[in-house]
Amino acid sequence: MTRPGAPMLVNALNRGGRAVKPLLSLDADTLIAAAKRKTRLEDLGDPGFREPLDRLVGSLDREAHLSLFGRIAARKDLGRLLASRLRMVDDRRLHPQIADEEVRRPLIITGFPRTGTTILHAILAQDPRHRVPLTWETMYPSPPPRRVNYHRDRRIGISAGQLSLMNRLSPDFKRIHPIGAQLPQECLVLSSIGFESYQFQTMYNVPSYQKWLDEQDLRRSYEGHKFFLQNLQWRCPGDRWVLKAPAHVFGFDALFATYPDAGVVMTHRAPGEVIGSLCSLTAVLRGAFSEQVDRLGVGREMTERFAEGMRLALEARDSGRVPADRFLDVDYRELVRDPLAAVRKIYTHFGIDWCPEAAERMTEFLARNPKDKHGKHSYALEQFGLDREQEEERYRSYAERFDL
Repeated sequence: MTRPGAPMLVNALNRGGRAVKPLLSLDADTLIAAAKRKTRLEDLGDPGFREPLDRLVGSLDREAHLSLFGRIAARKDLGRLLASRLRMVDDRRLHPQIADEEVRRPLIITGFPRTGTTILHAILAQDPRHRVPLTWETMYPSPPPRRVNYHRDRRIGISAGQLSLMNRLSPDFKRIHPIGAQLPQECLVLSSIGFESYQFQTMYNVPSYQKWLDEQDLRRSYEGHKFFLQNLQWRCPGDRWVLKAPAHVFGFDALFATYPDAGVVMTHRAPGEVIGSLCSLTAVLRGAFSEQVDRLGVGREMTERFAEGMRLALEARDSGRVPADRFLDVDYRELVRDPLAAVRKIYTHFGIDWCPEAAERMTEFLARNPKDKHGKHSYALEQFGLDREQEEERYRSYAERFDL
């Protein structure tokens, strides 16, 4: 199938590749064997990863409508994750002290996608005391990064080349979401080595996998998240981790079971301004890998998922199961109007000392990165079969609670 807007090479590959697709197996045993051959390692650690991997691979094979290119990309991505898992398990065999690393007082940004989480994460990353996961080290976490060559690691160039390909495949993507080897990355990817991650449903249509994941206790996923952070932190620590992922709204109980002293910043924006943008982001990402993207289906899926995510998040907060004082709510309008004031509010709430050097670096960063630097992202709810009045009604109680 020819996909409008796709590079000619990708369209040519997909047109000529129908006979080849059956030869590109999406089979867990095959992927595992290939990763073991590549790394010359055997130990994948806790076998709990296997059921999630089987379910993900099955859903990709049956439901994602992968193009030939998408099938190649999925195999490569899953193979990279398996290789990373093998190598990180081996890192602990060689250096068992990695398992003793304590992740103290992480600051975690979450909320609806498209509510300022990315820019807030990038601003907070300017504080030299903070440690944020950069894209290159989440793609290739082993061997553990070292402070001495952190900004010169050869993996930066490898990652940059792969991300450049992604930008060519989805030229609209950078207008929606910045991407780069040395930019802060969502911590959602950290749980992907256990294959229990909400990352996959953003890139692929995998409804049966998603339904299964929604029914799981997410503590194992967060244990994998911490496992990954310990590897990154061992030889390159900071005062605290600053992390970000909208999907944390689905798992506050598991988050605090893993990081009991975490601080959580929840960003908020009028849902009518968010849902269409989220749908557009999802359609662009899935369109890079799939022969067809059901835009109406994306609309239904995204609004229902994040209505459920916010319900779960607020229920966890209101129940008393998670500590109320470990949350701070930030209005998107305040963040856009005066970003540094919003940051100072965060520092005050969580007892972080204000640092003049950090403030100067944040100011310079904002001057270099004005809003819509990569172009304005245009979308409409109606493109995804959604009605603004119905969406406002769906989220009315949430909007009223936070005066949106």
